[in-house]
Amino acid sequence: MDFITNLGIIGFSTYILGTIAIILLPGPNSMYVLTTAAQQGVRRGYAAACGVFIGDAVLMIAAVIGAATVLREAPQVFMSLKITGALYLAYLGIQMLIGAHGIWQKRDQLSADAIIKANSELDLSEAATLTVPAGLHPFRGALLISLINPKAILFILSFFLQFVSPQAAHPMWAFVVLGGILQLFSFIYLSGLIFAGARLADEFRSRPLWMVGGTAMVGLMFIGFGVRLGMATL
Repeated sequence: MDFITNLGIIGFSTYILGTIAIILLPGPNSMYVLTTAAQQGVRRGYAAACGVFIGDAVLMIAAVIGAATVLREAPQVFMSLKITGALYLAYLGIQMLIGAHGIWQKRDQLSADAIIKANSELDLSEAATLTVPAGLHPFRGALLISLINPKAILFILSFFLQFVSPQAAHPMWAFVVLGGILQLFSFIYLSGLIFAGARLADEFRSRPLWMVGGTAMVGLMFIGFGVRLGMATL
């Protein structure tokens, strides 16, 4: 933990819990990997996962370079970005709660697949649901889903900013460590989806409202980030 603290990472335990919750929340990327693995096998599933990893890495690199540069050159602006990021996460949380409540209210009118589709669209950290062109290789399809949404980089930046101190001595490495942890957890989760593909797809369809509950919990967590930072800056 001394290594983490020396880098200027704060609230590390909260970051780990938040990262796990975000990754476990099914979104367009993970659902695409799951569907690909269930229909086309492990090899194609990992091709889709590689598209997700590279797409996410591109977005993280862009966010890290920008945030680390701002912290080094203009610490006051960094704090303003941190507050804005917390407010944005709180906004996402409210939107997710409203959306999850709407799905719950209409649960008797929607099929299981419709609930899954609607719930995946609530994961505002990822690209909105998109129809991947027929015949497109899984790697290219997953990469496309990862990169088309400008909200993704805004989300990544807002989330990372909450766990790096404005006084961090090595902000670039702090962001790199946070990004590496996110990618590691993502790899573990997507591997689970790939190897359990068809069975997990059936589980999602048999218990789609579990995903709605998970979405609501992540929404509350995002709101908590905003409230915590607001109290810290009073």
